[in-house]
Amino acid sequence: MYQRAIPSEKDLPRLVCAGGQQCQAGRREIKMLNKEKLKQEIAELLSTQKLAVLSTQSGGGFAYASLIAFAASEDLRTIVLATPRATRKFANITNNPNIALLIDNRSNMEKDFHDAKAVTVMGVAQEQAADGPGKKLAALYLEKHPYLDAFLRAPTTAFISIAVQRYYLVSRFQEVMELHIQNENDLSVK
Repeated sequence: MYQRAIPSEKDLPRLVCAGGQQCQAGRREIKMLNKEKLKQEIAELLSTQKLAVLSTQSGGGFAYASLIAFAASEDLRTIVLATPRATRKFANITNNPNIALLIDNRSNMEKDFHDAKAVTVMGVAQEQAADGPGKKLAALYLEKHPYLDAFLRAPTTAFISIAVQRYYLVSRFQEVMELHIQNENDLSVK
C-alpha cells in the first residue's frame, strides 16, 4: 500500500526568490495550503456522514467494533457520541479510553474503489454531562441527530466526548494522509 503524507519542509519544492535565495515564506505557504486542504477534506467527510464505526478494546485485549451516531466540532478537535451505559462499548471505554473511529463515504458500488474516502480518528474518550459543561457539545450532537434527543437525555445514556489526537485520511484505497492534533494551539501535518 502506498502511503503519502503532507510533505515536510525539506520535501517541499525549492522556491527561489529575488537574488537566488531560497524563499522560505513560499515553502510555508505551500505547506499551509496542503494542511488546509487536508483539514477541509476531513471536515467535509465528518459533516456529510452520520454514522461511524467505533473501535474499543476489552480488558482481555480484544478489539470491539460498534456502529454509532456521531458529530464533530468545527475545529476537528472533538467528536461526540452517545451510548447506553449497559453496553460493551461503554464498559470498554471506561476501562480503556483510547479509541478509534472509522468514518467513510462508501456506497457499496464499484466506483468506491476509485472515489471512496475513509478517515480513521484516534483519540481519547471521556464521559461528559450533556447538560453541564458538555451542553455545547450536546447541542452539536442534537443539531446533527435531532431524532436522538430523548435517547441523549435518558439517565441510562452516557454522553461521550473524544479528544482527537490524529486523523488518517485514505482515498483511492492507497493514498494516506495524516493530520496530527497535538494540543489546543497547534495543528500539525505529518
